[in-house]
Amino acid sequence: MTSTTTLITGAARSLVLTLALPLALAALVLGLAGSPAGATSSPDGPTSSLRSDDDRSDDRSDDDNGDDDNGGDDDDRVIRTGSCTGGADWKLKVKTDDGRLEVEGEVDSNVAGQRWRWTLRHNGSVSDRGVGTTTARSGSFEVERKIVDLAGTDAVAFRAVRDGQVCRGVVNY
Repeated sequence: MTSTTTLITGAARSLVLTLALPLALAALVLGLAGSPAGATSSPDGPTSSLRSDDDRSDDRSDDDNGDDDNGGDDDDRVIRTGSCTGGADWKLKVKTDDGRLEVEGEVDSNVAGQRWRWTLRHNGSVSDRGVGTTTARSGSFEVERKIVDLAGTDAVAFRAVRDGQVCRGVVNY
């Protein structure tokens, strides 16, 4: 009986070892090993992007002290806010609209007449750029653009610069 048990145990161990390596490699290639469903990684470290009715509380980006504000009834909207390097605040919103992504970037310095150079990037490529001037009433300016919704996670970055002051926000959508 001992030799039969040893033979079965040895065969089972051999089968496990034969299957373990290919399964581990497949999980690594597919990105399933060690990360939650929907997680991606970037050069800045791991990030998570969740859409629609998924729980966005785990969605993180490198948005310089950004906070989540997913209030309201629009389930697919992601909003990031944060502080710029010199006292102004920024906001970046991304949502779907007719099969495209609607992106809205805002800088609020509470000072009218400031000219800011801004850039909107989509997956690392410049999507648009321009100059915005803060208005007299609110001391802020806003940029709204519609961009293509690519397959997979879309990394949308908004950056505005004025006299050494930098505002930068990122949404992985």
